[in-house]
Amino acid sequence: MRVLLVQPPLNSNIIGAGLLYLQEPLALETLAASIPHHEVKILDMRIEPNLEEELNSFQPEIVGVTAYTPEVYIASDILQKVKNWNPEVLTVVGGQHATLLPGDFKKEFIDVIVIGEGHNSFRELVDTYEMKKDFQNTKGLAFPKNGEIVFTQPRELTVNLDEMSLPARSLTKKYRAKYFRGTWCPITSVMTSRGCPYRCNFCSVWKHEHGKYRTRSPENVIKELGNIEEEYISISDDNFFHDFKRAEEIYEIIKERNIRKKYKLIGRSDTIVRHPDIVEKWKEIGMEIMIIGFESFRNEELQALNKHNSVYNNNEAIRILHENQVIVSGHFIINPDYTEQDFNALAEYVKEMKITQPVFCVLTPLPGTDLFEEKKGQLLTRNYEMFDLVHVVLPTRLSQKNFYKHYSELYRKCYLDGNDERSQDFLISKKIIDQIRLISI
Repeated sequence: MRVLLVQPPLNSNIIGAGLLYLQEPLALETLAASIPHHEVKILDMRIEPNLEEELNSFQPEIVGVTAYTPEVYIASDILQKVKNWNPEVLTVVGGQHATLLPGDFKKEFIDVIVIGEGHNSFRELVDTYEMKKDFQNTKGLAFPKNGEIVFTQPRELTVNLDEMSLPARSLTKKYRAKYFRGTWCPITSVMTSRGCPYRCNFCSVWKHEHGKYRTRSPENVIKELGNIEEEYISISDDNFFHDFKRAEEIYEIIKERNIRKKYKLIGRSDTIVRHPDIVEKWKEIGMEIMIIGFESFRNEELQALNKHNSVYNNNEAIRILHENQVIVSGHFIINPDYTEQDFNALAEYVKEMKITQPVFCVLTPLPGTDLFEEKKGQLLTRNYEMFDLVHVVLPTRLSQKNFYKHYSELYRKCYLDGNDERSQDFLISKKIIDQIRLISI
C-alpha cells in the first residue's frame, strides 16, 4: 500500500514556531516505522506545503494526518482536500486531540480515527485494508457513522517500549537540515519515555497515557543515539530525570562509549533538587539546556494548577543548573487575572533568577484536561485556533488590549532590555513581541 503521512502546516499564531524552533515530525516517523512492508512517504507541510503536488506524484491509497488542538481545523481541511482529489483514498487522523476528542474533526471527510498509541492500531489497519478485510474489529479505532463516532475495543498500551521500531528518520532526510532549536541546527528529537505520574490540571499528557509512566531501557535508548547523525539532540520526555536510576545508567553508557552529542532535556524542578548530582553528570556528557515548567513564581498559583511543587524547589533547581552552567529555559503560565503589578513582578523574578530563556504561555484550558472541565463555562471562544497558549480564551481582569500590551512588555523586559540589538536572540524576540502585538489589534 502507498501511505502518505502528513504533518500539518504551522498555525501562524503559535509563538516561536518556525522562529525559535521546528522539530521533526517524530510521531509520524514512529508511525511509519511500524509499517516498513508498505511504501510510505512523509510530507512535512511546514516546509513543503504543496499537498496536491505530492498527491499527484505519489498517488497514495491511504493518507494519515496528526494534529494538536490548534491544528484541528487544518488537519480536517487537509483530509477534505484529499477526498476532493480522490474520494477512494482512506483518510485517517490521529494524535492527542483525536484521542481525547475525536468528534471535533470534520466527520464527512475522515474514514478512520486512531485512538491512543498508533503504531499497532495503524499497522493492523493498513494490513487489513490491503487485504480488503473488515478492519472495524481492529482495536484502538473509531469511525464516523451517521453523525456519531463508533468505537472499536480500546487498544492496550504497549508494555515494553523496547518492542517499538526506531523512528523512520530516512523518510524526512530531505527536510532534516531545516529542523532546529535556536542555533542548534539540524536537531533530532528523541522520546525515551511516555506519560507522566503527575496530575497537573492544565496538562493532557497523563490523560492521553491513562495515568501511566513507561520507559525504554538504557540499551534501547543508546541504540537509537548510535543511529543518529546529528550532533544536537532534543530529548522530548516530559520529565527525563524522573526515573533517576535509568537516567544514571544512560549517562554511564554514553560516557563509557564516548558518544559525543549535545542535549536539551525537559524536567521538573523537584526532581533536580532531589538528585542534583544527575545534572552534573549529564552536563559532563553534553547536556546544555534544561527546560523546566516552573509555571509560576507564587506557591498559591502552583497549588491552583495542581502542580505539587513549590517556588523553593524552582529556585533551588535554577541555582543547581546555574552552578553547572546549564542554560535554563523556564516556562511560565500567565493567569488571565494578572494585573500590571503581576506582570511586573514576574519580569522581576525572571531577571533576578537569571532565567536565560523564559517562555510565557497564557493559561489555556486545553480540551481533555481537568482545567477544561472546570473552566468550560467561562470560555470566550471554542475556536481551537485560539487555543495556542497565546490568545486569551478566558475573561481577563485587564482589558484584552492592556493584557496583550503587558504580555508583550514581559517579553521585551526579559529579552530585549540591555541585550545586543544585533544578536539573533534579540531579533527573534522582537519578532515574537510584534506577533503578540498583532494579536491584540
